[in-house]
Amino acid sequence: MDDYQKYLNPLTLASLQGLDLQARAVVEGYVSGMHKSPYQGFSVEFAEHREYVPGDDVKHVDWKVWSKTDKLYLKQYEEETNLLTYLLLDTSESMSYAADGNVSKLQYAQFVAASLAYMVIQQQDSVGLATFDEQVVRYLKPSGQPSHLKELIHIMDTTPGRRKSDVGMVFHDLAERFKKRGIVVILSDFFDDVPRIITGLRHLRHRRHEVIAFHIMDPDELDFPFRDPTLFKGLEGLGEILTEPHALRRAYKGEVDAFIDELRRGCQMIDIDYVPLRTDRPLDEALSGYLASRSARVR
Repeated sequence: MDDYQKYLNPLTLASLQGLDLQARAVVEGYVSGMHKSPYQGFSVEFAEHREYVPGDDVKHVDWKVWSKTDKLYLKQYEEETNLLTYLLLDTSESMSYAADGNVSKLQYAQFVAASLAYMVIQQQDSVGLATFDEQVVRYLKPSGQPSHLKELIHIMDTTPGRRKSDVGMVFHDLAERFKKRGIVVILSDFFDDVPRIITGLRHLRHRRHEVIAFHIMDPDELDFPFRDPTLFKGLEGLGEILTEPHALRRAYKGEVDAFIDELRRGCQMIDIDYVPLRTDRPLDEALSGYLASRSARVR
């Protein structure tokens, strides 16, 4: 099976039928579509007047208003525009972890990204991709062309996960790169300093993007099922430690729970959807469940 097909599970795609990824806020795109634009044009639905200035096209002058006020005003209209979705995929070394019998966090994130990209293009909207670790590794600008999906998946399939992460700094970088606002979908384990992450997320929100944070964790990281003496190998430059798991299970669980709670509360404070995903949960259930609840909120 080639790289294009292996990320598009038919069961997952079937579960997403009819679940449009509509923005809660107004968004900007390239072509006419199903989503309200934050900018005004001269098409579709009347919005408001603005005063005429030399050089404006007189065909948009409201002559009825002129006849009553002796002043020239232009009719402005609210145009429809397509949705821009930016997928941000964490490819740092920690994303390569996988419990026995599970896919890695990176593979799970790739499946989510491919499914969302497929859905966005099917609804005739545009999707882009940025892969990152301690910096942006690859950036593919948004497009709605069907051929774009194959290029996006090829980039995911050929981007290794070998370096440390600097999540907060990457968000600052991308906030400046994304000139047109839309939905930013982040797929990461967010293993970094939470205050730095939240500061980076604030930058994306300041640029008026809507943000969805998919927090991808392996069940081993959440449940800590280890019993026998175990050699734990650190990722992203950390060392190794041989220990009795039962001696540190309570402290470990406390740290992980505090980390997740801090990240969740930070996202909620700046109106970001925080979506926890375990890699042992069927993707079609996890993704369709979130999108269904999101669609209900939009309606």
